[in-house]
Amino acid sequence: MDPRLFDASHTGNVNQLNSLVRENALILEAASLVNGHNPLHVASMAGHLNFVREVLKLKTEFADELNQDGFSPLHIAAARGDVDIVRELLKVGNRLCLVKGREERIPLHYSAIKGRSEVLKELVLACPDSIEEVTARRESVLHLAVKNSRFEALKFLVQQLKRSNKERALNWRDSQGNHILHLAMARKQYEAMEFLLSGYAIDKDLVEVNAINGAGLTPLDILFLVNNEVGDAEIAEILTRSGATRARGLPSSSMVMVATEDPEAQTDQSSGNRGRSTWTNYCTCFLKLDYERIQLFEDFKYNKRKDSASDVRNVLLVVATLITTATYQAVLQPPGGRWQDNSGPSTNSTDPTKCGTASPKAGKAVLGSSNQLAYISFVIFNTAGFFASLQVIDILTSGFPMRRELRIALLALIGTYDIVMHTLSPNDLVSNIFFGLSIAVPFMMWFIGR
Repeated sequence: MDPRLFDASHTGNVNQLNSLVRENALILEAASLVNGHNPLHVASMAGHLNFVREVLKLKTEFADELNQDGFSPLHIAAARGDVDIVRELLKVGNRLCLVKGREERIPLHYSAIKGRSEVLKELVLACPDSIEEVTARRESVLHLAVKNSRFEALKFLVQQLKRSNKERALNWRDSQGNHILHLAMARKQYEAMEFLLSGYAIDKDLVEVNAINGAGLTPLDILFLVNNEVGDAEIAEILTRSGATRARGLPSSSMVMVATEDPEAQTDQSSGNRGRSTWTNYCTCFLKLDYERIQLFEDFKYNKRKDSASDVRNVLLVVATLITTATYQAVLQPPGGRWQDNSGPSTNSTDPTKCGTASPKAGKAVLGSSNQLAYISFVIFNTAGFFASLQVIDILTSGFPMRRELRIALLALIGTYDIVMHTLSPNDLVSNIFFGLSIAVPFMMWFIGR
């Protein structure tokens, strides 16, 4: 743009504009060819109504153009809240209300973001259908009003939807699946929650109080996810009166029920209010901790969309190796330890759980001599864990280089495990059980894992 034309637009000097046009009849045409602001953008930004009016007489097409930031002159005037310039621009045509700029936002969206209530009225009056336009992120004008805490704008927009029978827009979701209640709850906007769910302004049944967003959360879930603040109990009560529940099936009414069942509340009004508040805050904290615990488990669960196969294999290999090490170590150091000499319990014991062998030998498992049933159980579970972890290692290393050598090492480990267990077994019965397991368990694991 010619610097002189920019200066005239910035200062609102209509005489200078006319002088430049007389000097060069194509100066405005040249300005439209430059990527950036045109004179109408600059004048709208500076708030020069007369200059805007004069430019529109000379070149109306400027009103439809977007600058490098994706704003039309009407976008700028709407964001600034300049009602007079908005009205002047709308004389060009109501189509300007639907001009999409950056992120597909129309002028109405910017007036809602900035809370320009008077401009909102002008734009909706000029083009009632603009209230149903959404941004590139699927945000409606209601989403933008709630996100930016523009309560007065929200009230006007909801009332306008009611007049035009477009209440369906109340339940629209953005690209993340958020209902306006999700956003209001996340920002603890008590006024907005009360307005939407009280039933005074609109029928509260028209609002989906249990809408689930993309994260699987209802508005009530959001209450327990964000930090506790004064007024949370009142917001929770508004939701529960409207039939709100948590996404995981836990009825939120339990929180309010506990609060109202305080016996002191029925006898002493003042102490009852304190008790109600205490119980409500306690239950709010408890349910919040419960939700956070469940959410923590969900965060650590395997997700095939974000967890790569190689990372999962590496984790499984580490876990299987740890199990193999633990179970092998349990063989070397069985519960109760090993006999250090050839002395042992008397052979005249009448305890049916004790072995009747004479003088256990040094190196044998103490548990096998003192409690045969417990030792057999130890053998069964420890052997199952050992062979299962070895099979996991064998499967996860399939296709690896030096596969033959790795299998030889695993077989050698199995052999040493068998020898150690046989050596520790205090009698033939336990030894026979073990050898049967050493054959059956690997076969069963192979069969299950096919």
